[in-house]
Amino acid sequence: MTVKTNDLTMRPITGPEELGLFSQLPYVLNGQLADDLAAGRRRPQWMWVALRDDRLLARLAWWSRPGRNAPEILDIVDLDDSTAEADRVDTGVQLLRTAMAATLPNVSHLPEYSRFVPSNWRENAVTRQVVEDRMTTLQWTGARLFVERLRLEWRPESPVPEPSGRLAFRPVHDAEELIALMALVLDGTLDAHSRDDLTRMSIQEAAVRQYEDELVQYPSPRDWWRIATLPNGEPVGFVIPAHNGYNPIIAYIGVVPAHRGNGYIADILAEGTRFLAERDVPRIRASTDLGNTPMANAFQRAGYVNFEREINMTWS
Repeated sequence: MTVKTNDLTMRPITGPEELGLFSQLPYVLNGQLADDLAAGRRRPQWMWVALRDDRLLARLAWWSRPGRNAPEILDIVDLDDSTAEADRVDTGVQLLRTAMAATLPNVSHLPEYSRFVPSNWRENAVTRQVVEDRMTTLQWTGARLFVERLRLEWRPESPVPEPSGRLAFRPVHDAEELIALMALVLDGTLDAHSRDDLTRMSIQEAAVRQYEDELVQYPSPRDWWRIATLPNGEPVGFVIPAHNGYNPIIAYIGVVPAHRGNGYIADILAEGTRFLAERDVPRIRASTDLGNTPMANAFQRAGYVNFEREINMTWS
């Protein structure tokens, strides 16, 4: 599908052969595009460009897990920052509206927007303008800021956290055990996505959804998952070390309400970090909401650095 408005042409790319055109605007994800197309995480019809003659003025792309038939996340919206601010935002809005109408017809719940930005993006005038232009583009189509998240990374040169001996760790017995613990952890959660889920479903339903929609998608072995217990065997929490297809990650971590306030999150995070570090990984990634100060502090104490942030926006 090609749409022409005055001298602007908007269309999806034809295939991998146009990745060079699509990648003319810089972004950290450019290097992953070819692999994503090959793995089915992206499709050419989900990757749109706005052109004036042969010049790329704006682009966008959706991402999805392999095997899914619909986009799950809008993770690329880029503008030509050399053009005037009003013009580039207007071009971005036109492209976004056109692409959404063609790609997501009759969709009641639009995929969330996710953007990786520098950790200090507000302090640098140029970077701040770039981020805010893209947010303005989204806002003109009805999106709003949902949450800002810290992207964290443990590196091999960092010390591997030592076990304190306060907790024991074992594999998860079965899905039912982990879902039950997830349901407990959701009580009082500070995570914005989980809190949003709980406005629309029960705690049990939200726990099942998190297990089925997220954790079962990771290609890493399930026997990596760990339950943390007291010496008497009573569970106090869990950690999910995993690989998401790009990086080793701490996918999920939590302490049940009855055992919060004892510093166990440090022990549990240390276990997940050790487990992955022992596999000689080049890095371990994790993320948490900017407002989740206890979790952010736990990552910092464990040697994780905040290397980026993530902007999430949604359409009401």
